[in-house]
Amino acid sequence: MIAELGHFALILAFAVSLFQCSIPLYGAHRGWPAWMEAARPAAVAQFGLVGIAFAALTVAFVTSDFSVVLVYENSHSAKPMLYKFSGVWGNHEGSMLLWVLILSLFGAAAATFGADLPPSLRARVLAVQAAIGAAFYAFIIFTSNPFMRFDVAPFDGRDLNPLLQDPGLAFHPPFLYLGYVGLSMAFSFAVAALLEGRVDAAWARWVRPWTLAAWVFLTIGIALGSWWAYYELGWGGFWFWDPVENASFMPWLLAAALLHSAIVVEKREVLKSWTILLAIMAFGFSLIGTFIVRSGVLTSVHSFASDPSRGVFILGILAVFVGGALTLFAGRAGSMQAKGVFSPISREGALVVNNILLAVAAFVVFIGTVWPLVAEMAFGRKLSVGAPFFEKAFTPFMLALALILPIGAIIPWKRGQIARALRPLRGAVVLSIAVMLLVFAVSTGRSALAVIGAGLGSWLIFGAIAELWFRTGSAGLSRLSRLPRADWGKAFAHAGMGVTFIGISLLMAWQVEDIRTARIGEPFEVGGYQITLDAVDEVPGPNYVSTTATMTVARDGRVVALLHPEKRVYPVQAMPTTEAAIDNGFFRDIYLVIGDPQQDGGWAVRSYIKPFANWIWVGCMLMALGGFISLSDRRYRVAAGARRRSVGVPAE
Repeated sequence: MIAELGHFALILAFAVSLFQCSIPLYGAHRGWPAWMEAARPAAVAQFGLVGIAFAALTVAFVTSDFSVVLVYENSHSAKPMLYKFSGVWGNHEGSMLLWVLILSLFGAAAATFGADLPPSLRARVLAVQAAIGAAFYAFIIFTSNPFMRFDVAPFDGRDLNPLLQDPGLAFHPPFLYLGYVGLSMAFSFAVAALLEGRVDAAWARWVRPWTLAAWVFLTIGIALGSWWAYYELGWGGFWFWDPVENASFMPWLLAAALLHSAIVVEKREVLKSWTILLAIMAFGFSLIGTFIVRSGVLTSVHSFASDPSRGVFILGILAVFVGGALTLFAGRAGSMQAKGVFSPISREGALVVNNILLAVAAFVVFIGTVWPLVAEMAFGRKLSVGAPFFEKAFTPFMLALALILPIGAIIPWKRGQIARALRPLRGAVVLSIAVMLLVFAVSTGRSALAVIGAGLGSWLIFGAIAELWFRTGSAGLSRLSRLPRADWGKAFAHAGMGVTFIGISLLMAWQVEDIRTARIGEPFEVGGYQITLDAVDEVPGPNYVSTTATMTVARDGRVVALLHPEKRVYPVQAMPTTEAAIDNGFFRDIYLVIGDPQQDGGWAVRSYIKPFANWIWVGCMLMALGGFISLSDRRYRVAAGARRRSVGVPAE
């Protein structure tokens, strides 16, 4: 009965979305206030109905109701409760229900907190948001119904994919979807602005908080996925340039460009067309990511489904919304002329370069991701594009971006001078060079990657500190606490990027890897550490059997860590997983993996010493923290200052 209630609520949400995307839009066209106002209760009702549907599916998973096909295929009575709960979105149908739940959440938030928006703009934004929802409701109801039942319920389920039975994967998808789907708000604001023919500073002020929130959640989601891959898959890597990883990274890059571009529209009312285009493309790449994950056109360990018919449906959604928005953009582009002019050497110029670097970097990732598909379709050749291509083609754009960020943050609006902008950064330059020399001295004879990466990362960190000090003026420390939160947020985000730069470059340049057959009681040395395999035992788990090793790590005769890497086998799915044992440290990780028994009585063991590995995720969290700090600035809340500023005049 509960599953049927959820199905019925989902169908009602579909009906409400059709109402919301038509009546308010027509009311905005005709200028009828009552019709426009209908969008707000409809958006809230839609969220409530999807919430009921999601709650019904959650109850089915938590209570192990195996009469529901989706529960049977993705759960088991012996599965721990956390994974029964996360199993709701650990599959195609459930994850799409989470998608529309978050989509309706953003729509309800815009309806609730957007009271100061002009009524016509609010009605159009909510109508576009509802149209996106209607498309995905149709997709779920007609191709991916999560509430299908068996005539006769099976005794038990087939269990969740063992790779997904991990805390990191329990929280990674919701954050990722908050980012993916959150970009739909920027898209809705862009299409609404095109329909109104109005893009001005007030519009940029309204759209920035939604974009920033989506970017922050996407940052957290990507970081959680990277962290999971690092400790769970047993490869010792944090990023593999997998198609699905790239699918989340491309909208992140474009959202970062959109954030910086919206600043220019807000401050100077230039780059209007470019900002609208970025809003369309950022969400467009989110839809492309959805297509990649669920169509099966590209092979990935992250894929949810491989049904071509579902892929065609999503491709149709992509074509309608992105194609329609671009067509509307082409018709309106002439009316979005810039009001001001600026010198190439100015903050506007630096932000333009920032946007170009981020957009081209996203395009490079896109080409590398889809090229195997293009090559197979056009030339009949099976190709793979791996890390060497991405590292060589993508890295130069990030290096250039890191170089200009501190300068662009300080240089004046409209017109500036490089020499004058560098004066407040002299200390940052000196300290960054000192770090480069230190790293060079330590890594003589190794790759230059460590020196360059550490230098640029330090430049970002010290540049962010120097900018904060520059903002205080002659008041010094007494004014630091009174700086706008947006300035603090920007500093944290830029510094976080620097920390991540340092972590990635030093890890890739200095890591030590050892693969060998280890015998119980015989120590071996890796990177200055003595590692001993003490014992290997069979340990039963709640729904798996574990081969658990006990390994002692010592240095100079002193025990550093006692680690227990595992190799698990889940009997229901007959699938093994690797559970690495990691001794985390501020400057290094000791990473051990136990493999299969060997014919000579030993065990396959992989050992890694990974310098500065945790700096990668600390940097990501600093970037996300910077975003949250900026969101708390009252100037960047939804419609903040709308009463003090005019709505704006139509673009010339």
